[in-house]
Amino acid sequence: MFLFKFMKKSYICAKLRKMRKSALVLLLCLLSLSLWAQEDYAAYGIRFAESEMARFPEAWQLDHGSRLFFGYSQGVGCCAMLQVGKYTGDKKYFDYVEQWADSLIADDGTIHLYTPETYNLDFINSGKVLFEVYQQTDDAKYKKAMEKLVRQLKNHPRTCDGGYWHKLIYPHQMWLDGIYMASPFMAQYGAIFKKEEWIDEAVKQVTLCHQHTFDAHTGLYHHAWDESRSQRWANPETGLSPNFWGRSIGWYFMALVDCLDWIPAEHEGFQRIVGYVRDLAGTLPRYQDKDGLWYQVLDCPEREGNFPEASVTAQFMYAYAKAVNKGYIDPAFRQIAVKAFEGLKNQLIEEKEDGTLSLTRCCAVGGLGGNPYRDGSFEYYTHEKIRDNDAKATGPFIMGCLQLGNMSNARNGILKE
Repeated sequence: MFLFKFMKKSYICAKLRKMRKSALVLLLCLLSLSLWAQEDYAAYGIRFAESEMARFPEAWQLDHGSRLFFGYSQGVGCCAMLQVGKYTGDKKYFDYVEQWADSLIADDGTIHLYTPETYNLDFINSGKVLFEVYQQTDDAKYKKAMEKLVRQLKNHPRTCDGGYWHKLIYPHQMWLDGIYMASPFMAQYGAIFKKEEWIDEAVKQVTLCHQHTFDAHTGLYHHAWDESRSQRWANPETGLSPNFWGRSIGWYFMALVDCLDWIPAEHEGFQRIVGYVRDLAGTLPRYQDKDGLWYQVLDCPEREGNFPEASVTAQFMYAYAKAVNKGYIDPAFRQIAVKAFEGLKNQLIEEKEDGTLSLTRCCAVGGLGGNPYRDGSFEYYTHEKIRDNDAKATGPFIMGCLQLGNMSNARNGILKE
């Protein structure tokens, strides 16, 4: 009897050891698959960055540029390249960006074709690139160039409550686009150069834009607000533009998560902006289609003439993935970003004969007012020009892939630590 009990116990122990070994093997396999999947997103983004560099051998050509220019679209694309460089450790991505910056900026900090007297927030966006270039080269001209951009912001025209006009030619107007162009730059400038007033200004602009453009009924944001109510596109009572343009909300969502990189957690605006991120994160899945895409006019995907658009989908993918990585939203929201990635990959990305990847159905431009006049109607947005490989879509796509491939909670959202 004793021998039988001993043999039975030994048999059970052996079975348990075998089960534990099998479970460990299974766990390692699952972990390996998980790590492969994470790296696969990043690898795909890096492949897309290589495709962009093949299409546009010099960074001024990004977004189909025809001249050397400090354009905001080139700034978006170059920010993506800098992040690829950090992720891979390959200096060629930094060199690609630095060559562009060096060719644009004179020794005294003068920026080629930059006209501060136009008070155009779009010019500020490319200033984000200069932090990294200045850090890596220690060339004072880049700091001087940033100071020129800050000088514009010091004198920039404002609404009565302190909101920046989008441009001098668009008086009394706050646009969602402008928050992305300027607020992350201000917050980073304030954090790096110990000028806390610029962090305060970044928070102020984000908050004012929320107060003026947020729509509680849909959970979305109107593209713009006209304090004077004088524009034909403006609601005579509220001053709001009539529609929810996808990319404008994408700009704002990205601005929120990028600003938070540089706003101290103890700052009075930090949790408020985290709240804006969480609200948008909870709202946007209602408007995502079965393929994972979002539409040009966000709230009416089934209306005739509307279409799934690449830039808004890429921007939301990036913002969701980064917000998860930073801990601002529940990890379950990562699946929304994954679904967006799959939608872009399967529906809107084409592989060319030379092996490069091409992102299709990108809205080339969108705005309000001007000449010819843009009235903000559904018909206006859905009839704007569509093209492939617009940097306003490809830049966020590359950065979003890196965020999906990096599940660490690094302070700057991208560095492997």
